[in-house]
Amino acid sequence: MSEHRSGFIAIVGRPNVGKSTLVNALLGQKIAAVSPRPQTTRRRQLGILTIENAQLVFVDTPGIHQSRHKLGEFLNYEAEEAVAGVDVIIWLVDASSEPTEDDIRISDLLNKLPLRAQRLLVLNKIDTLSADEEAARTETFSKMLNHADVMKVSSTKKIGLDELLEKLISMLPQRPPDYPEEQVTDSYERDIAADLLREACLIQLRDEVPHSLAVRIDEFTERENGMAYIAATIFVERESQKGIVIGEGGKMLKSIGSAARKEIEEMGGRKVFLEVRVKVSKDWRDNQNMLNQFGYIKRK
Repeated sequence: MSEHRSGFIAIVGRPNVGKSTLVNALLGQKIAAVSPRPQTTRRRQLGILTIENAQLVFVDTPGIHQSRHKLGEFLNYEAEEAVAGVDVIIWLVDASSEPTEDDIRISDLLNKLPLRAQRLLVLNKIDTLSADEEAARTETFSKMLNHADVMKVSSTKKIGLDELLEKLISMLPQRPPDYPEEQVTDSYERDIAADLLREACLIQLRDEVPHSLAVRIDEFTERENGMAYIAATIFVERESQKGIVIGEGGKMLKSIGSAARKEIEEMGGRKVFLEVRVKVSKDWRDNQNMLNQFGYIKRK
């Protein structure tokens, strides 16, 4: 019988490169919110994959970027803290475009870190490239990260995922698992529900109210019939945004609630009654008290 391997794998990258999509694809189920909008992920979240003789604990992180408010500072803090004490660091990049200023910022950060963790450069979205483009992007990004092997995947098309898993397992230390076999995340169901509701907002609203909203779960209880009752509040920064979220005759809010309820039911495997309201909290992204309410608290 071969030795058991187990370890923590931090996935870092700029916003919207597909970190959460990759974690969901590797786990074979959805635990992290994803949308076409950048900065969908706002907290570190563990995705735990247990297979024969190995347990891989993925640390999904917010995208590292140039912050413009206290929320942005928190997101960068969460991402940078996530690489401390892990066994492997994946730098996930979008191979469909040239490196950006945020990519340069991340490579500089990683190159300054002590070489305690192994590094792996993973090029995502390779299904969008010709052979020549793939070779050129591989060379460009490889020069930006010292001491890193390179893998190529497409998270959405599930290309290269088996090879990536094999590579990651080989990089982990030999040790027993850290979590029970049936556990797939460290997040509570109510926290995932909040993220799925916010994801529904990002998708339904598109560019109208991009990241000026937050979600607070006010009540999450299980009824005697097995149905979950969830009361949630969507916070925006301006009255005009509140009108957009609610929509004419409440149509937009109903659409958001319906999409979120479907995702939450699939996640929890039970029926959900979801009640959603919208409130204004002026400039909440720069209000530390409001950030604390939403759980965006720096860990000591």
